[in-house]
Amino acid sequence: MYDVIIIGSGAAGLSASVYAKRAGLNLVVLEKSPMSGGQILNTYEVDNYLGLPGINGFDMGMKFREHADKLEVPFMDAEVLEIKDLGDKKIVRTDKEELETKSVILATGAHHALLGVPGEAKLSGMGVSYCATCDGAFFRKKVVAVVGGGDVALEDAIYLARTSAKVYLIHRRDELRGTKVLQDELMAKENVEILYSHVVKEICGESNVEKLILEDVKTGERKDVPVNGVFIAVGIHPDSELVKGLVEMDPAGYVVADETCATSVSGIFAAGDVRKKPIRQVVTAVADGANAATSAGAYVTRNK
Repeated sequence: MYDVIIIGSGAAGLSASVYAKRAGLNLVVLEKSPMSGGQILNTYEVDNYLGLPGINGFDMGMKFREHADKLEVPFMDAEVLEIKDLGDKKIVRTDKEELETKSVILATGAHHALLGVPGEAKLSGMGVSYCATCDGAFFRKKVVAVVGGGDVALEDAIYLARTSAKVYLIHRRDELRGTKVLQDELMAKENVEILYSHVVKEICGESNVEKLILEDVKTGERKDVPVNGVFIAVGIHPDSELVKGLVEMDPAGYVVADETCATSVSGIFAAGDVRKKPIRQVVTAVADGANAATSAGAYVTRNK
């Protein structure tokens, strides 16, 4: 029987594996992706991780995995199908076998909702971003667009307006969905232009984003809007289906867990983007991993 099974090998899962291994826990990391690192692998550059300014996202993911490999953390390629809580013992059923463990760390992450338009995938990391706080600094004194009308989109537009030359906010409806206080703050920004009733039909550029092709949903008229970058804020979906009905979640599907990463079920911990929290960054995922592994170790010790 394992002391802890870590599900997911992104920043949170790899951090948890390092802390668990150093604590002498009997563990295994289950990963269904062909490569460790999680979302960070698709990030062109990370400029806000302490001590590693400007590191390529892929290189960062590889460094995280190398650290785990150096400690001889065991990994298993498997997709988890079900987690059963049997009190002091948990059963993790994969597509290959059933595993027994005393505790589980859920580090399955989350994924950004995509626009699904031409050019989005090609230019991802080359001007197409899903995180203003991650990538906004690269667009200082440049022209950018934010797509969306909820709180996240408004917050992103406000954040970007502080340093960008101009910010377009593109929303498919004729009124914003974000809270009134955010709308008021956004309206006060002189370098923000809101394009109501418009949708992005294509993101254009060769090696970087150069312009957006927009369509007026009321008239069908199309127009080109030159921009250096576009921030897509149309939703984030936690990858929490695995524990639906097992642990407490918020209405959006994020797992409710405190700073110790303990969920509503004893012995099950949540770390990284799948956990309900205000900021989802690499640094907070790494911190969650450390907390979750430490908490799992304490749980195992208490239940010997």
